[in-house]
Amino acid sequence: MKRIASVIGLAPENRDEYEAYHAEVWPEVLQTITDCNIRNYSIFRFGDLLFSYFEYLGDDYEADMAKMAADPVTQKWWAVQEPLQTRLPGTPDGEQWFPIAEVFHHD
Repeated sequence: MKRIASVIGLAPENRDEYEAYHAEVWPEVLQTITDCNIRNYSIFRFGDLLFSYFEYLGDDYEADMAKMAADPVTQKWWAVQEPLQTRLPGTPDGEQWFPIAEVFHHD
């Protein structure tokens, strides 16, 4: 299993809309997440910062992420979400969320 964490900004004026969307995530998006071998997916908010965590259980992370990116409903979901978010300085090209390194884990 691979653990993935990332962060992104959220402007205060977008907070209510973003949280409303995530209170009722589209079922097709949730299914695609599951189909791409992602489990235990959470997004937390701390002030104007969102923290995302999930566990990847598949064998080919890049292929599953490409599958997710190719899904038309997921593309529509991202098109709605991206304007609400604020990419952080240093976020790699082609990424929306800034990946962060795991420095400690204990089961």
